[in-house]
Amino acid sequence: MAPVFDLVVPCYNPAPGWAYHLLSNFQNLQACYPDLALHLILVNDGSTRGILPTDVAFLQDHLRHFTYLHHEANQGKGFAVRRGVQASENPLCLYTDIDFPYTLESMAKIINGLMQAEADILAGVRETEYYAQVPPIRIKISQALQLLTKHLLHLPINDTQCGLKGFNQKGKQVFLKTKTNRYLFDLEFIYLLSKAPSRPSIQPVTVELKPEVTFSRMDAKILFQESFSFLKILFRSSVD
Repeated sequence: MAPVFDLVVPCYNPAPGWAYHLLSNFQNLQACYPDLALHLILVNDGSTRGILPTDVAFLQDHLRHFTYLHHEANQGKGFAVRRGVQASENPLCLYTDIDFPYTLESMAKIINGLMQAEADILAGVRETEYYAQVPPIRIKISQALQLLTKHLLHLPINDTQCGLKGFNQKGKQVFLKTKTNRYLFDLEFIYLLSKAPSRPSIQPVTVELKPEVTFSRMDAKILFQESFSFLKILFRSSVD
């Protein structure tokens, strides 16, 4: 059975046991679609620890449709996801985090919506309950971004930063035009969609976190870097 769906997963300095957990999560998702072959694209974003040749071999041995990409220097999540999407060869594509933080039901909403051609892009949006599992600083960042995207960029959805999105070839063409390498690549993607001459359709999909998922605090250095990323996107919006 030839795959029709690519799942892109970026990876950087993963926790011990990551390969086993990734395989388990991927197999659980695949079990929901016995008549659909899923292709996993794992992108190692310049990890300095945590990924061994035996980990990659383990996944290669257990997955029929698997691609492993690696670049030497850490470039950021946006860069890694973009590289994975660029390597995607199938009609439909989905990306998420290596720990599969969203429920199977949430991922199924995205997959089903794309298969039924409900829109060119299906973007996860997080429920209010999501913030109960998030450190206060991340809550403030998310809320600030939602206000800025609503009032400055006038985007079709306010929650741009949910790490679960899927798209068809029309959406892929727009995604590959993003330039942001780190945290705000999702925001840039939604912005470019709103300006694309091809007028791709986008549909928000309410998603839920798994109850056991926890988030770490965001490093101050990353916040500083991403403030410049936002200014670049904002400047881009003013000249387009």
